[in-house]
Amino acid sequence: MGIWNTLTGRREPPPPKLDQLFGLPTAALTLQASMSFVTTGRGAICFQGAAGAAMDDTVKGFVELLNNDDDRPVELSTDQYGYTWLLSFQDDIGQLATDLHAVATSLELQGFADRLLCAQASFHDPSGRSLALVYLAKAGTFYPFAPTAPNVRDNVLEIQVRDLLKGELPMEPDLQRWMALWGAPGL
Repeated sequence: MGIWNTLTGRREPPPPKLDQLFGLPTAALTLQASMSFVTTGRGAICFQGAAGAAMDDTVKGFVELLNNDDDRPVELSTDQYGYTWLLSFQDDIGQLATDLHAVATSLELQGFADRLLCAQASFHDPSGRSLALVYLAKAGTFYPFAPTAPNVRDNVLEIQVRDLLKGELPMEPDLQRWMALWGAPGL
């Protein structure tokens, strides 16, 4: 922290704990064994874009990197709030976690760590229920999101998943931070 920030009382936010994303494969095994949820092969990362060549080059770089992996290209979209979503397709949850980590790391290395919002990996069970494990980049924690219909979520399932995975992933303790990701790519 610089002297100006010290004098004005500003603090730099701590860097995101991106390696937490590598806990997704273990959590996926637990979800499958205990609750029959399996990966959909889709995961997304959300960040706030910025005007300028640095952000454009960073986005172009990780899109090119991820598009070289297979024949299913990543998809970029912008939501109604102006956030950019990158959707990745990987049948292997370990590779999906690696993709999400690579994007987040690219943003961090280029000085855009403060623009990361969240990442999510999607799951479903044989009865058709949907579930996402959402990673809050600034907190370094996860929470479950279980949409059942437009603007309706299964809070009981979310609490069950939180309790099941609390030993494997750092779970967000503040339920008010469990944002609803209505219409998020990959859900």
